[in-house]
Amino acid sequence: MWANLEDIAQQVVWYGQKLDKQEWKDVLTAGLKKQKIVPGIEGGFVVIGARTSKMSIAEMNELIELSTMFGAQQGVKFRALEE
Repeated sequence: MWANLEDIAQQVVWYGQKLDKQEWKDVLTAGLKKQKIVPGIEGGFVVIGARTSKMSIAEMNELIELSTMFGAQQGVKFRALEE
């Protein structure tokens, strides 16, 4: 998973911003889990309840699959797939 997230972080600009791999994990996890997003206390937004540490193996596999599909849609060249 982290290899996919690193490749996405290096190659994708999301709404004018470069996100690091941890931020991409949060974005993709929120997409997978259809989580609630609320305004933050001092601006921005907060994703509620996104915890990969509480995911089952099946859910983690879904997250990896989602990251691969998302990256492919964005034209990401995955190093792990090339090796």
